[in-house]
Amino acid sequence: MTTPREQFQRHVAWTSHAPMALEVDRAEGPYIWLTDGRRLTDLISGIAVSSLGHRHEAVLAAIRRQLDRHLHVMVYGEFIQEAQSALAALLASVLPGDLSSIYFTMSGTEANEGALKLAKKATGRTRLVAFDRSYHGDTHGSLSVTGRSVYREPFLPLLPDVTFLPFDRVDALDAIDNTVAAVITEPIQGEGGVRVPSRAWHEALRDRCTEVGALLIFDEIQTGMGRTGTLFAAEQFGVVPDIITLAKALGGGMPIGAFASRPEIMGALRENPSLSHVTTFGGHPVSCAAAHAALEVLVQERLHERAPGIEARVRKALHIPGVVEVRGMGAMLGMVLSSPEETARVVSACLADGVLLGWTLHSDTLVRIAPPLNIPNDTLDAALEIIRQHVGR
Repeated sequence: MTTPREQFQRHVAWTSHAPMALEVDRAEGPYIWLTDGRRLTDLISGIAVSSLGHRHEAVLAAIRRQLDRHLHVMVYGEFIQEAQSALAALLASVLPGDLSSIYFTMSGTEANEGALKLAKKATGRTRLVAFDRSYHGDTHGSLSVTGRSVYREPFLPLLPDVTFLPFDRVDALDAIDNTVAAVITEPIQGEGGVRVPSRAWHEALRDRCTEVGALLIFDEIQTGMGRTGTLFAAEQFGVVPDIITLAKALGGGMPIGAFASRPEIMGALRENPSLSHVTTFGGHPVSCAAAHAALEVLVQERLHERAPGIEARVRKALHIPGVVEVRGMGAMLGMVLSSPEETARVVSACLADGVLLGWTLHSDTLVRIAPPLNIPNDTLDAALEIIRQHVGR
């Protein structure tokens, strides 16, 4: 009988030549246990997914209740399912502005696909604007508005009529004109290096889109659900987009995404033709139940208010020789080191000492730090001390 590791090596499609291949036994709170007995402090939360930690009891209880009622019963949007409706109502109550009509998907890239289609349908225009170094997903439409050639070039040609502008440059926004259906941006770039643009840029972008009738899409797949210190990063910059996309932490560990807009915009998907955007498993009732519980915990315990404190602890601990800078906001942070070799060494040494950090070859000097919002301070401090011990050696 083959082992899980052998099955992984033979049959699971890898996404790199050297996957981490950590064999997971279980996870709880801020910790992951491996089958060799090691315990890791998780400082990346599955890339900003497990913001309540792993296996939060409220999320597990909601999943159990829904399992006892029903699983999939019909394609999205045809049957009234309490788990979907309750989540939509709760989400609408906390979204900024009047973004009160919500369409559920299975993932973040699907949410961005839906948002782009909605913008084209609602405006009758075809041109899209995105920004250099952005990342919006790996399906063809989402990849078409991802501003990183390393991802795009192997799959060209992609969608036509996409313009990329410099990020956080107010003087570049004049290129947005009345031929543009939508402008899509991350309020804070994640994969592009945890880059925080100015409030003035956000305000100018909102004003320019309003002026020319282009719809502004905020991709809050990573920044949303409290990670930056408010429920949504849009609140940090004082603007309300026309469409917002969500995923990652939305499901409390279960797969779900969403795009939301004003009812008069979302209504464009109902006609000419009807059923112009459909999904089979979007808004799966178990995922919706989990997401409802996760959002309730986030709001009732005001966990987003812990993010600034996490940021302060990280910045203080890592204000040391060897750390070039710490970028980001709240619990969405990036530690910049001096070279790719040093970055790889530090990440590997920390892993050996029980701290899981985020690092990719496409951001080869940046270590992402995105712990659960409810991580105990002493657990965070102990993990940061391990990082301190290995930086600059």
